[in-house]
Amino acid sequence: MGVRSILSKPIAAYIVAQQKKWIARSAEIQAEWREKLISQAQNTTFGKDHYFKDIHSYEDFKHAIPVRDYEDLKPYINQILAGKENVLWKGKPLYFAKTSGTTSGTKYIPISQDSIHNHIDSARNALLNYINESGKAKFLDNKLIFLSGSPEMHENAGIKTGRLSGISTHHVPAYLQSNRLPSYETNCIEDWETKLEKIIDETINQPMSLISGIPPWVQMYFDRIQARTGKKIKDVFPSFDLFVYGGVNFEPYRAKLYESIGKKIDSIEFFPASEGFFAYQDSQYEEGMLLLLNTGIFYEFIPAEEFFNENPTRLSIEQVELGKNYALIINNNAGLWGYSIGDTVKFVSLNPYRVIVSGRIKHFISAFGEHVIGEEVEKAMKYACQRQPEVEIVEFTVAPMVAPNEGLPYHEWLIEFAVPPKDMELFNNDLDQKMTELNVYYDDLIVGSILKKLVITPLQKNAFIDYMRSQGKLGGQNKVPRLSNDRKIAEALAKK
Repeated sequence: MGVRSILSKPIAAYIVAQQKKWIARSAEIQAEWREKLISQAQNTTFGKDHYFKDIHSYEDFKHAIPVRDYEDLKPYINQILAGKENVLWKGKPLYFAKTSGTTSGTKYIPISQDSIHNHIDSARNALLNYINESGKAKFLDNKLIFLSGSPEMHENAGIKTGRLSGISTHHVPAYLQSNRLPSYETNCIEDWETKLEKIIDETINQPMSLISGIPPWVQMYFDRIQARTGKKIKDVFPSFDLFVYGGVNFEPYRAKLYESIGKKIDSIEFFPASEGFFAYQDSQYEEGMLLLLNTGIFYEFIPAEEFFNENPTRLSIEQVELGKNYALIINNNAGLWGYSIGDTVKFVSLNPYRVIVSGRIKHFISAFGEHVIGEEVEKAMKYACQRQPEVEIVEFTVAPMVAPNEGLPYHEWLIEFAVPPKDMELFNNDLDQKMTELNVYYDDLIVGSILKKLVITPLQKNAFIDYMRSQGKLGGQNKVPRLSNDRKIAEALAKK
């Protein structure tokens, strides 16, 4: 064993011991963070506008701070971009994480000197949890790759601005810099396909032990390696034994990824966003990810079915229940207040608080009042794939067909298969059956002859890659929406 792997074990034991302490005080820790955040931001522009000095309880907090999205917060962001200090948080942001929104155009998410630790330490601690539980640390002695966006940054109002994955690159601990790939120069390449070929050049002969990235883009990396070598990934990288991922549900990609690798390996799921690092998989044996309650974020939860109400219920951590979908709202030490990140979560454990990401609050199909969500279509896909285990999915998305040329409306499932089902009709029926079990409104529409059974449209090879390329969103942290309430994506895919 190398020095890194030897030293990591006592550090991992210490971090996990500290983690257990705050887990035992989860509700208290969250109340303390709420009070600390309000206290430190009292004299900011936002704090004065919202009478932070008069907040003495959670009820006061909810009354003073409305739930908002980026558009609502944008006037304050614009003040920071104009050079003003002490707007949302004390001083000026350390960084702006630049991201693209569907309605807001380019978004500039503040990251402060205080909040950067949430992003960096959480990723580190996820690996240390794995080391502590499994005893496996040898991967630290070999090469590690993080498929991410460019680390290049520019300045806005004197504030360094770039993609979150690129910002994080600048904070990789020194002890990992020497075995991290790709090189800085390669990571700066903007065109994803050119970058991917260079990454392969730099990694193909290296002892890769950890590979990290969003599953569809990691799959593309594997496909290109296999095209070059004709080998399974385990034969190209014999030391590869840990996959780290986030951003999407792994299940639809699992079969094809493991088939490409040629063996089953351990994996760790992250729940990061530009707005914060919210959870990570702390155990290989327990479902869900540990919600990080002691990293500068005060969390709130709105029952998903109430989110679009005028006065939705807002809950703190001790008020949540198992098995319910909640819109995730954050307040953090970078100055995001009552901020809806757009994701929904479901608690699978309350001691400790562990969550799964169940979907996007704005990504649903409700053309007929059915309100189908991402979690439901992914569960249905998992079920159908389990029934025909030879099936491998590259990618899929679902859209309503409201006005077909003939017959009843339906939900169209646009699927790119790596290996199609032997019996497509059975696969179609399994998807539809599971959907009727998961969503009573969808079932009612089928039974009431408002909708007919879902329709599968198989897509040609690289349909989703071509679509993402056409949108300028190939690679990096970009993801295809799992479902949408219109046909923009469906129609674009149909043209490919």
